[in-house]
Amino acid sequence: MSEPKVFYYETEIEWTKEKEGQIKGPTPPTVSVGAPPEFKGREGIWSPEDLFVASLNTCFMLTFLAIAENSKVPLVSFSSAAKGKLERVPGSNYQITGIVVKPRVVIASANDLGRIPRILEKAKENCFVSNSIKSATKIEPEVFHHQTQTSPCPLGKTPGSGGLPSALEIWLAWVTSRRALAEVRLGGPFVF
Repeated sequence: MSEPKVFYYETEIEWTKEKEGQIKGPTPPTVSVGAPPEFKGREGIWSPEDLFVASLNTCFMLTFLAIAENSKVPLVSFSSAAKGKLERVPGSNYQITGIVVKPRVVIASANDLGRIPRILEKAKENCFVSNSIKSATKIEPEVFHHQTQTSPCPLGKTPGSGGLPSALEIWLAWVTSRRALAEVRLGGPFVF
């Protein structure tokens, strides 16, 4: 039986002035950091709060990408916004009590729409940053199918082909696309 893998990550910080410093690691570039304006810092500098939320957002993205690749689901694009809530907890100090991650995924094939909820769920379960923190985390995804001339909207008609879909075809395509989107949305918001 093999030993579990253990990894170590190192950073250093050096105070530069007022409520600011610079963080660095053995190879990554130096990043200026400081207190946010709410705590007598200045705008335009990364704060611990920003880095905390960015860490979760980055980890979720990388976990999702790895699972999508292993699942052989081709992606066209991925972007994500995340928002953390910092508040004073009764009987305690300030804590980030919740983070909402809003990934926006564009997949190459409409055939994979039904697979995305499971990939999002697995990414949620395997994101080690979210597994390491006590903040409640929600995933509120938006998933889209990339439409091209050879893979148009669910109507199945190539734009400009001259064949107009019937009212029944339009309704069926709408119901199908709504159901696929509902499956993605009803699976969430995912709460860690």
